[in-house]
Amino acid sequence: MPPSRSAAAVAAPLLASVLLLGACGSGGDGGGGGSADGKPEGSITFQTWNLRSNFKGYFDGLVRDFEKENPGVKVKWLDQPAENYAEKLSADAGAGTLPDVVNVSPDLSYPLAKAGLLMNLDKEKAAARFKGEYTPESWQGNTLPGLDGSYAFPWYLNTGPLFYNKSLFREAGLDPEKPPENYDELFAAARTMAGRPGGRTATLAGTPSIEDFGRYGVRLMNEDATRFTYNEPKGVELLTRYKELYDRGALDAQALTNTPEKSGQKFLEQKVAMNPGSAHDLGTFKKNAPALYRNLGITDAPNNNGKPNMYVMGLAVNARGKHKAAAVAFAHFVTDRRNQEAFAHQVAVFPSTKGSLDDPYWTKDDGTDEGRVRVASAKMLKGAVNYTPVVMSDEMKVVLKNEVAKALQGKKSPKEALDAAAAQSDKLLKRS
Repeated sequence: MPPSRSAAAVAAPLLASVLLLGACGSGGDGGGGGSADGKPEGSITFQTWNLRSNFKGYFDGLVRDFEKENPGVKVKWLDQPAENYAEKLSADAGAGTLPDVVNVSPDLSYPLAKAGLLMNLDKEKAAARFKGEYTPESWQGNTLPGLDGSYAFPWYLNTGPLFYNKSLFREAGLDPEKPPENYDELFAAARTMAGRPGGRTATLAGTPSIEDFGRYGVRLMNEDATRFTYNEPKGVELLTRYKELYDRGALDAQALTNTPEKSGQKFLEQKVAMNPGSAHDLGTFKKNAPALYRNLGITDAPNNNGKPNMYVMGLAVNARGKHKAAAVAFAHFVTDRRNQEAFAHQVAVFPSTKGSLDDPYWTKDDGTDEGRVRVASAKMLKGAVNYTPVVMSDEMKVVLKNEVAKALQGKKSPKEALDAAAAQSDKLLKRS
């Protein structure tokens, strides 16, 4: 499976710098290549992201079926490992060998599209006619700031549930069947949990990330994504409230340095009451923490917008390819409802096509751990958005995390910390 979105983002500045040197033009569909209209024909390349080892049979069959329906087209399937995927895209972009159809996340498609190397699907009639087949949220997830359009066919979606410990909720006098849905409820529950008789219990194991700011209702960037704005009053308000939690012991004592793995271990040991997770974690709880497993609740991360967070993968079309009609046809074929649903039955992802998530497979719990998480997660995807700005690199996320830590420790006020984080990130953004 591809790495997480944040793992991919670490190389985005490098990708952008290579493109500035190796490609001409900006925005739009670029020049060269054949027309996207007409009958699909010719030989095209299709590149996925670390999928061959586990799904070779699926993709071999997919290519075979497409070629059978389109006898004038030959598809060569390429697959790149997760490590250094962005650097490989850089090299291909600079050398003019970008595949005709390429697996991208929005942060990877942004510099390619900005350099004029990806097709603007909204402006290409041959591609735009398929827009109605996908959920509005997934199409919007591949729409890039300042570039006036979507640059990848929506493929699979993902999200993660939030696990909570019903036993700890019950012991604190909280309703275990009513987990917090918004941040007011979260902070109230955390204060109650920290003040429960018999000793303080932390509710959360980590500090607020950029996604928390987004879910809180903070404006993260200006409209053309050239300046970070999470240091506005609402962002300062959120960090101020987290500082209050930290001082009360409602955040884990090691929250400033906890990794996702450490946070997961704290939850397994029932030292924190809430933590993100996956179906894999359920099996671990069942084996290593049966008491937790029996009292496990599954919900969505609290938010003030009524819109959960999601991650989206897409298939982009090379704007300068020689056989655009074939590339568009194949990208649509891979991401149509039938094939998306078939793929999502093999792996823990979710289809982005309209109506797919209404199928019983994603709405009815089959009694398995995987089914329990699948149904809960699928429900969250309706109306979900990708809160993380596509231009935000891992370096910028580290800057924010470090400044948040200074605020929680009292070394800076929340406003001073967020002003510093935004200013540093703006400088990094200009360099990229």
